[in-house]
Amino acid sequence: MTNSGFNFDLNAGATAPVVDEVDLIDLPVAGTLPPELNGVLMRNGPNPLSGRFAGNDVLSWWPEAAMLHAISFQQGRALRYCNRWARTKRWAQARDFADVSPVLDTNPNVNVLVHGGEILALAEGGAPLAITAGLATLGAARCHPGLMQGMTAHPKVDPRTGELMTFRAGWEKPWLRYGVTDAHGNTTVEMEIELPSRSPSMMHDMAITATRSILFDLNVAYDFSMLSRGYRMPLRWHDDRQARIGVMPRHGGAMRWFDVTPCLIQHVVNAYDVGATTVVLDVVRYPEFLRVSPGGAGFLDNPLGVLWRYVIDLDRGTVVETPLDDAGIELPRINETRTGQPYRFLYAVEQPTNTDMRGVVRYDLEHGSQQRYAVPEGDQNSEPVFVPRPGATNEDDGWLLVCVYRQASDTSDVVILDGRQIDGDPIATVRLPRRIPAGFHGAWLPGNSWV
Repeated sequence: MTNSGFNFDLNAGATAPVVDEVDLIDLPVAGTLPPELNGVLMRNGPNPLSGRFAGNDVLSWWPEAAMLHAISFQQGRALRYCNRWARTKRWAQARDFADVSPVLDTNPNVNVLVHGGEILALAEGGAPLAITAGLATLGAARCHPGLMQGMTAHPKVDPRTGELMTFRAGWEKPWLRYGVTDAHGNTTVEMEIELPSRSPSMMHDMAITATRSILFDLNVAYDFSMLSRGYRMPLRWHDDRQARIGVMPRHGGAMRWFDVTPCLIQHVVNAYDVGATTVVLDVVRYPEFLRVSPGGAGFLDNPLGVLWRYVIDLDRGTVVETPLDDAGIELPRINETRTGQPYRFLYAVEQPTNTDMRGVVRYDLEHGSQQRYAVPEGDQNSEPVFVPRPGATNEDDGWLLVCVYRQASDTSDVVILDGRQIDGDPIATVRLPRRIPAGFHGAWLPGNSWV
């Protein structure tokens, strides 16, 4: 390995790509699936079209072709599993198709969004790709034309208004654009946000409150000279950058920047307003990330991310930073009906080491307590996806769906946990006869119409 914050064999175990597309029906289930759990669980992540990663580091993993996975649930049954590469220009060229011009030139391997009647596979800054619940590619987004110039893979949907908040961080000017799309896919806000004349930072996620949007300008940033030195992606830690959090009114207005301690924030937990002048922001924070080694030939090991809170006083212009835990975590999720609102519970993947995603932790922020679902050593798990029980009034009344890779059998399970008591036995486990490779993010598509 020459350029990585971690080092292990990407072509073995949980990260190993699959080489084909399959359809499986009537999947075996241990336990009893809740009959109200009706919908589709989707997963997204990189899976090289060649069937093999070229390297063994994070910068070899991130850019590979998008593969989606879907597991359909209906009336207490696991009806179907399927997987598909996204039909993009990259896919078409790899298959030696003569005419690739109608195919979208994007790589939507990060996330999945359901909004405005469309299912969109999301890229890191590229155009979203419209797909069906059965993972057929439809092409350019039909209901969201304003997003086709590119967008973050971590937009935020306000569950009360249906509005979609996005940004686009580019490699050249304008480096940062922000937008709002209404519940039907129409663009209502589109604006440039001024940044200092310096290399643009890595902006992966954002946050919203009921009234504001929050963006990050932190210490991991582009360094294009790295490309000539053999790095596949020109990103590194910069000591000389001032880390900042930006807060702006949702529908446009001045961005206010607040200085914070140097860090990287990859993923937001949630944010909310307290009164008219205070914002609470919870994130997974890294004290540094992708720091180039003294010899310049690679990166030092990345530290673990921890749960962190920022309390921003807009009147005084101050920020109070507080760690909420010291355990390594990543891929946080909440009950998304609480996005932008005060909330109590969050779920995240535990990270015993920076190459190990094993176990799920549930935080009760009101009581300061935790529960854990343990995953055996050697196995690995994806992010937990929370599915509210239909008609539920309590925030944690629902199910947690977690894909778990089983090392001994080289297969994956979909584990269904009680969102109120994740340290108990699973309610049910769907057994897949193959693996779902470790990827990035996923989504739940509720209801019967997708199945």
